Amino acid sequence: MTLLDACLTTLGRGLRGLSGNAPARRPNPAAGRPEPDLDERERRHAAALMRVNHCGELCAQALYEGQSATARDAAVRESLTAAAREEADHLAWCRERLAELSDQPSKLDPAFYGASYLLGAVAGLLGDRISLGLVEATEDEVRRHLDRHIQALPAADAKSRAILDEMRTDEVRHGQNAERAGALIYPKLVKNAMRLASKAMTTTTYRI
Repeated sequence: MTLLDACLTTLGRGLRGLSGNAPARRPNPAAGRPEPDLDERERRHAAALMRVNHCGELCAQALYEGQSATARDAAVRESLTAAAREEADHLAWCRERLAELSDQPSKLDPAFYGASYLLGAVAGLLGDRISLGLVEATEDEVRRHLDRHIQALPAADAKSRAILDEMRTDEVRHGQNAERAGALIYPKLVKNAMRLASKAMTTTTYRI
């Protein structure tokens, strides 16, 4: 398979997620929980948080798909592909929860998806250690982000919280796996820049 073939294959998988046609492989952790009694303000806030998380999971899937397309080592490629599959589960769970909250994904999703895929592909071209370092740095920021959102959800919204708790467990494992695989740990300055970029995404998608 040529590099172009690999990019087109992984891009196709990701676009299925963007279109909402990729079902989760694992059960939704919120399944069976009763729908909470939220007032309108709480519903809008919970939906906005889940819209942010939906976009974040879309970005993560795009990042991993781009990285796996350009990874040099087969084991690294497989680990990135496996992580992308788990991110696809997160994406489906968030989309399902958004529908339950009578809301929709962000209109900015396609732009963020494209930027994330390109970033992942470039990181892979720069080498597996740099690419794995991007995973470690990204997942560290995602963990912090999920911690904030778990606390910010309305107290009664156990359904959204169950989804975010399961996502957090997966994201921590992704970062640990990348570090064990030889990730280049990025300096604080780079991580701070990534944090600012993440802030821009979360602020815009909360509203749009």
